[in-house]
Amino acid sequence: MALSVLVLVGSSVDDFHCDLSRVYAGGFLDAFGGDPAYELEVAFVSPGGLWSFPGGIDSASVAAAPQMSLAQAVEVMSAWHFDVMVPQMFCLPGMTTYRSLFDLMDVPYVGNTPGVMAMTADKALARAVVSAAGVAVPAGVVVRGGGTVDLELPVVVKPVDSDNSRGVTLVEDDESLTSAIDDALAYSSAALVESYIPLGREVRCGIIAMDGELVCLPLEEYAVDSVRTSADKLNRTADGDLYLVAKQQTKAWIVDTSDPITEKVWAAARSCYRSLGCRHYGLFDFRIDPDGEPWFLEAGLYCSYSPSSVLAVMAAAADITIDRLFAHSLRELSVKELAS
Repeated sequence: MALSVLVLVGSSVDDFHCDLSRVYAGGFLDAFGGDPAYELEVAFVSPGGLWSFPGGIDSASVAAAPQMSLAQAVEVMSAWHFDVMVPQMFCLPGMTTYRSLFDLMDVPYVGNTPGVMAMTADKALARAVVSAAGVAVPAGVVVRGGGTVDLELPVVVKPVDSDNSRGVTLVEDDESLTSAIDDALAYSSAALVESYIPLGREVRCGIIAMDGELVCLPLEEYAVDSVRTSADKLNRTADGDLYLVAKQQTKAWIVDTSDPITEKVWAAARSCYRSLGCRHYGLFDFRIDPDGEPWFLEAGLYCSYSPSSVLAVMAAAADITIDRLFAHSLRELSVKELAS
């Protein structure tokens, strides 16, 4: 009997997060839409918070689907009795409030819990937790408007709870610091100012839970001149469609596991995973200094189970296909959850 899967797509916040969700969700739907093991249905949340259940996530299908309130959507979803939900929302409410909704509906979902997502969305809080677990983090301070920054330049200024490197600036002189903080505050209520770790390399480490064990995947490395900005990750076509710059081979590549930095990063990533209370999978960004030591930058606990998703790319490098990756996450959900 096929597993009934609800794919949660969109964003109640804005068009950017809605488009980002569709990019990744589209990859998942393409990969699993023809798999007889799954029956897929889409729940789409539009900016503003209205729900619909379109036959696809293209603009025409979404526009044609009747929109409804949250209460009406809950009534529809409750009647359908889904076995599992796959979250494809990348805004803060999507990572927290909407996952909590499915906890209340007793519908299990793959990925991390709302509490863990909220904690890691706050970069200052996440770094405090992993630092307490013994992981190296750059010196840093949180700024909310005015105040002084008692850190030696250069520093990196970033919004404390915004993703995709929006509002990130490398500051090398005192005159630029105030404007950099203002830029970060355009995306958040607070800015995180961190000491700049001299560039050796910048990598991301993925971990998946498989049969009770934490399996570290081959690292992905990024082309970086100083710090990664939004332009290194996302862009739009002439038609306005969002696409992933970071997937270009000149921007990112898989690191051979024999590389000396791998074991050091794996050890730090395991500490991050455990201290943050992750489940199913984790993704952690590290700066590697010129001496080859890893410094934690942030946790990005996303996986769309799309072939273009970072975790899926890493898993493929370890000969774990996308269908096996998804199946392993489903198995990590308890039998009781999947039977409810």
